[in-house]
Amino acid sequence: MNEENIDGTNVCSKVRTGTQNEAALLALMEKTGYNMVQENGQRKFGGPPPGWEGPPPPRGCEVFVGKIPRDMYEDELVPVFERAGKIYEFRLMMEFSGENRGYAFVMYTTKEEAQLAIRILNNYEIRPGKFIGVCVSLDNCRLFIGAIPKEKKKEEILDEMKKVTEGVVDVIVYPSATDKTKNRGFAFVEYESHRAAAMARRKLIPGTFQLWGHTIQVDWADPEKEVDEETMQRVKVLYVRNLMISTTEETIKAEFNKFKPGAVERVKKLRDYAFVHFFNREDAVTAMSVMNGKCIDGASIEVTLAKPVNKENAWRQHLNGQISPNSENLLVFANKEDSHSKTLGKPPNLPARLNGQHSPGPPELERCTYPFFPGTKLTPISMYSLKSNHFNSAVMHLDYYCNKNNWAPPEYYLYSTTSQDGKVLLVYKIVIPTIANGSQSYFMPDKLCTTLEDAKELAAQFTLLHLDREHNLFSLDLCRRIWRK
Repeated sequence: MNEENIDGTNVCSKVRTGTQNEAALLALMEKTGYNMVQENGQRKFGGPPPGWEGPPPPRGCEVFVGKIPRDMYEDELVPVFERAGKIYEFRLMMEFSGENRGYAFVMYTTKEEAQLAIRILNNYEIRPGKFIGVCVSLDNCRLFIGAIPKEKKKEEILDEMKKVTEGVVDVIVYPSATDKTKNRGFAFVEYESHRAAAMARRKLIPGTFQLWGHTIQVDWADPEKEVDEETMQRVKVLYVRNLMISTTEETIKAEFNKFKPGAVERVKKLRDYAFVHFFNREDAVTAMSVMNGKCIDGASIEVTLAKPVNKENAWRQHLNGQISPNSENLLVFANKEDSHSKTLGKPPNLPARLNGQHSPGPPELERCTYPFFPGTKLTPISMYSLKSNHFNSAVMHLDYYCNKNNWAPPEYYLYSTTSQDGKVLLVYKIVIPTIANGSQSYFMPDKLCTTLEDAKELAAQFTLLHLDREHNLFSLDLCRRIWRK
C-alpha cells in the first residue's frame, strides 16, 4: 500500500463510510495486489498495477463510466470491468460524505480492451433496474485561446503562453481566410499533459487575464476525432485547408488532377478549405504526398486524409430517440475548419450527461441571463458575424447557413389540415430559390405539428438534413447542435 495509507485499517477508516463493506474492499486489494489511495476527491485503485514496467498506457485506453449507484464501490465495480481486460487504473470520484459521485474512469492496458469494455458494458445492468453508461474518455491536453490580436505570429503567441503558463509544448495558429499574413483571432495551445492544461485553464479562465492588453477567452479545445485504422484505410477523400477565398473548385480539381488526369471525382469547397474526392484511394494517398505544402493561387496549402464518421445511422437513431447527438458518429466528414474554430462551450465528443455528471470535456455554451448595468458599452453587430454555436434553433441555423452560402433567405409557407379528432395540424414548406446546380430548392417534412413553433422548427431541421445530404455543407459540430434537441 502507498505511504499515504499506513495500513489497511486506515484506508478504510479514511475512505469508507456508511454502507460500504470494509472487509470486501480489503479483500479486493489483497486478492489483486493493487494499491489504493484517495486524493483530490477521487479514489485511485492501481495506476500502475502490480509488476507494471514502462510508461502508462497511451491515449484511447481509458473509458468514462456514468450512472453508477452512489452506494457501489470498487469491490463490486472492479470485477465487472475486469471482464473486458486488465485494469491499469480505476478512479472512482468520491463525495466528502463517503458516497461515490456517480461516475468513474477506468484505464485499461490496451485500446482494444477499452473498446471491448464499451461494447459489453455500456447499458450493462449493474444492479436490478440500474444501468451504467460506458464511453470513451479523452485525455485533453489542448486549450482554445480566443480574442488574440490578429497581427500576432505563432512564435509570439508561443513565447507569451510559455511566460504565463507551464508545460507548453506547441501552439497551433491558423491564417485568416482573407489575409494570410494575419491569424484568425484564436489559437490552440498544446500542453505536455492533461494536468498541465488543466492548471493553465484554471489560471486563465476567470475572464480577466490579458495578453497584449486584450482580455482572452479560454476553454478546452475539442479533441481530435479518432477514427479506427481500418476505416481510415478506406478513405479516398482529402481535406485541403489554407486555400484562398478566391480559389475555385475548378482550380482545385485541375491542380489535383495534374499528377494523374481524371483521378479526381469531385471537389467541394467552403471558404478557404475543401474536400477533394478521388475515384481510388491509391490516387488520394499519392496526391496527398505530392500536394501537401504546394501553392495554389499564392497560398501554401495543407493536405490530409479526411476523417469519416457515420452520419446516416446516428441521425436516424437520434430521430428515433435512441442516442445522444453528442455521439462521435455523426457526419460524413468532420469539417476540420469549424471544429478548430472553437468558441467557448462547444460540447465534448462524449454523451452529454451520465447520471447527472458531465462527462470529461467542456460544458455547453451556457444559456442564462446576466445583469445589464447602466453604462454598459454595447456594440451593434450582425447575427451573421456570430459563430454557429450561438444559435440554438434549427430555424436560426438554416438562415445563418443560407447567408453563409450566398443563398436567398429561406421562405416559409404554412399549410394546415384537420385531424380525425378535430385538431388543427400544421406543416411548413420551405423554399430556397437560389440553390445552385439544379438541386432541390423546396422541402417539406412528412410530419404534422400542433403548434406553429414546432412546425417551423421541424421544417428547418428537415431542410438542414437534406441540404447536407446534397451539398455536404455542415460541420460535425453544427450537426451535433442542430440535432441535440
